[in-house]
Amino acid sequence: MNGAAPRNHAEEGSVFTSRPLLLVWLSLFVAAVWCMRVTWSDLLTIASRDEEQSHIILVPFIALWLAWVRRVRLRHLHPRGTLFGVMIMLMGWAASYIGYYHAIQSAWHAGAVIVIIGVAVTGLGINTLLRLFPAFAVSVFAVPTPGTIRHAISGPLQTASAAITQVILESFGVPVERSMNLLNLNGHDIAVAEACNGMRMVLALILVSYAFAFSLPLRPYARVLVLVLSPVAAIFCNIVRLLPTVLLYGYAPIRVADAFHDISGWLMLPVAFLLLRGIYSVLGWAQIPVTRFNLSYQ
Repeated sequence: MNGAAPRNHAEEGSVFTSRPLLLVWLSLFVAAVWCMRVTWSDLLTIASRDEEQSHIILVPFIALWLAWVRRVRLRHLHPRGTLFGVMIMLMGWAASYIGYYHAIQSAWHAGAVIVIIGVAVTGLGINTLLRLFPAFAVSVFAVPTPGTIRHAISGPLQTASAAITQVILESFGVPVERSMNLLNLNGHDIAVAEACNGMRMVLALILVSYAFAFSLPLRPYARVLVLVLSPVAAIFCNIVRLLPTVLLYGYAPIRVADAFHDISGWLMLPVAFLLLRGIYSVLGWAQIPVTRFNLSYQ
């Protein structure tokens, strides 16, 4: 009787059990990024220079985090390559090609992201994609929001934020005048679009809400509720940020107000996460069933 250990056929073709396959897979990643380097360069430029799109910087970190909290799902899974990933890559290339030659920026950027997802699926397989789907799906936030959508959302949001800020300040005896989204305090005109950009808060806090919803073993209705209410949380956090910012622009040196404006935008993200965590704790204290037994069974 042959004493050799039985061969696990589930491991055949796995990029993690074959060094040549792993090298081919990593080379495919490098080639995909290099072939679309112009697109990725444009994405990085937008993320670093456009305040309304700065949430893109957080996407890869949140994707890695969502994959990490689901690592238990992969314990007995042996990733195997699949040609389905090649199909995804071709779809991404087609979207990027059409977007570039027809001046559709969102399709151009989305195509590059889809190609990378296709490369990942080529080496890891469809089962890995399904078990880590939230980590893959968050990549939609890496595509810059088209200007028409941004303006449609940011305009009403800025006007509403300015109106609520005026009411709160006047309630505390602070004399402030408002014209649409323009506030006047102590003789200084403060545009809400400049002081605190509502669109930036909405996108960033929806991303934070997404990370929160899929980091915990929440029930489906609880996840939907978190995502649906995320714009409300964005407005709340925007008002919290806007109140001291307006006061600083009205009474403090401009450099102090600008510095607070830049720093407070990022500080609102952990504030929003802690707010969601607090609500989660209160619901647990009230014995409202919002979680499943274990994240690995989601």
